[in-house]
Amino acid sequence: MKDETIDIKNHQCRMISNKGKGVPIVFLHGYMFTSDVWNEIGILRILEQRNIPFRAIDMPYGKISECSPRTSMPEKNIEILASVAGKDPVIVGASLGGYIALKYSIAHRVRGLLLAAPVMSLQAELIRRYEHFDAEVSIVYGDADNIVSAAEMKKLSELFRTELKIYKGASHPAYLDYPEQFIDDVLQLYAAACGR
Repeated sequence: MKDETIDIKNHQCRMISNKGKGVPIVFLHGYMFTSDVWNEIGILRILEQRNIPFRAIDMPYGKISECSPRTSMPEKNIEILASVAGKDPVIVGASLGGYIALKYSIAHRVRGLLLAAPVMSLQAELIRRYEHFDAEVSIVYGDADNIVSAAEMKKLSELFRTELKIYKGASHPAYLDYPEQFIDDVLQLYAAACGR
């Protein structure tokens, strides 16, 4: 596992990565987090042990991320994601990271998306594109979330024709409350998307 600062599109961003073999998983943290959150729940170590490639990058939209200069402009964040994503990745996006993953995947091919309570997911420009989406999609939601509504996530799961995985009593970053379940959900999605 490598932890480094890389230059991308006039930004210097920290990235934790593993070369591995096969389709990469790209992790996008939420607004109040950094790529460290994926290490904290233990998923990066498990992927490393299984020789699955990943890239967990501190994004410019993050309030405390190690990426400068910061910007909340979706287009700039998507450019940075495109620079590290590789060909047809699986993307795991939490909250604002889920929104960036959705915006990216309506313009670029992905094999799979695991969305953890993505914000702004029912924007009209996004909804119009969901019916043409052909990747594996999994949506995770904590039913004690006070940022994204259950109705919004139910609607999103219907649009993608996928099950909404509800973590009982979990908050907005549901993966912190149920790390083992979240890791299982990521591995299941990866297996379904990549046959591994």
